[in-house]
Amino acid sequence: MGFLSDALSRIKPSATIVITQKARDLKAQGRDVISLSVGEPDFDTPDNIKEAAIAAIRRGETKYTPVSGIVPLREAIARKFKRENGLDYKPSQTIVSTGGKHVIYNALLATLNPGDEVIVPAPYWVSYPEMVALCGGTPVFVDCTMEHNFKLQPEPLERAITPKTKWIILNSPSNPTGAAYSYAEMKAITDVLMRHPHVWVLTDDMYEHLTYGDFEFVTPAQVEPNLYERTLTMNGVSKAYAMTGWRIGYAAGPEHLIKAMDFVQGQQTSGTSAISQWAAVEALDGPQDHLKVFKKAFEERRDLVVSMLNQTKYLKCPMPEGAFYVYPSCAEAIGKTAPSGKVIKTDEDFVSELLETEGVAAVHGSSFGLGPNFRISYATSNAALEDACHRIQRFCGSLR
Repeated sequence: MGFLSDALSRIKPSATIVITQKARDLKAQGRDVISLSVGEPDFDTPDNIKEAAIAAIRRGETKYTPVSGIVPLREAIARKFKRENGLDYKPSQTIVSTGGKHVIYNALLATLNPGDEVIVPAPYWVSYPEMVALCGGTPVFVDCTMEHNFKLQPEPLERAITPKTKWIILNSPSNPTGAAYSYAEMKAITDVLMRHPHVWVLTDDMYEHLTYGDFEFVTPAQVEPNLYERTLTMNGVSKAYAMTGWRIGYAAGPEHLIKAMDFVQGQQTSGTSAISQWAAVEALDGPQDHLKVFKKAFEERRDLVVSMLNQTKYLKCPMPEGAFYVYPSCAEAIGKTAPSGKVIKTDEDFVSELLETEGVAAVHGSSFGLGPNFRISYATSNAALEDACHRIQRFCGSLR
């Protein structure tokens, strides 16, 4: 009998973390590296939120909190869902956790039994299938091709549902593609789910506020109110409020599910940081003026990167609706030879050679379940993005 759990053999390390750390290591060695691998806004947390945290410290709000979160934050979450999504939740139907990942893990741990299936549209955020596997479930992948703008289509979803299906995980706007579902596109998905009342919906809305142009965000229970009783709607303050390090995720759903998640969390971490929770109250209830600034900057960066990548030999880059990622195809580069003499056989080879040759760190698409593509985060300065894209153009031009 081995010392380590067999569960570890069911999961892989996070590719985004691996690539980001490799870029850090190269920088430490003196290499000129531009990292486009991390999913983190480069903006600072707005001052009003920081001041709310400082005020909480001065008031002595530094003790343990209730497992599910402080009452003022759970009330603010309920107000947010009503104000922005038209969803009515009582504070008792909400929960606060240590980031969005923790919310999802709690939900899966509280509900999955061996043999239960979870539908995961691909490309997917790298942690979804690993969390399903850690919790004893079986991830079932449904490919969402570039032909359909990386969005789940009703027919393959219908085919993927079995009597063992317990959840579907939806993410709009998406990490890694930036794809987001319009009302009509989401309605086509919810229509399928209405025919299968045993399937629950876990929707990751973390990038809700980062959509561009005239695109209007929708969430499943808003589009189809009859899904309300079997939907967990997850969100957080990390991306829209530049609060990644504050570690606050939250969700709302049926009270019996929230109580089960509270039960699990009570034996894991208990409540998250009291100071971060008070900051999150201000984030949700306070001024939202910074969102226009963030969105304008991200939209400009998106347009810059898409334009430059589509002028790059061997690359094709769709225009995403939201988040701060693009997911270009490098299919035409497969089989080419890099300056090092190595033949590029996979998208992982492509990003590895790009990093070694030009010092640009991106994440290979196969780690997100669909390639040959790669993910670029444009959550950095225009100057860095322009430099990186010139390097990518140079690298692709050097392939033979």
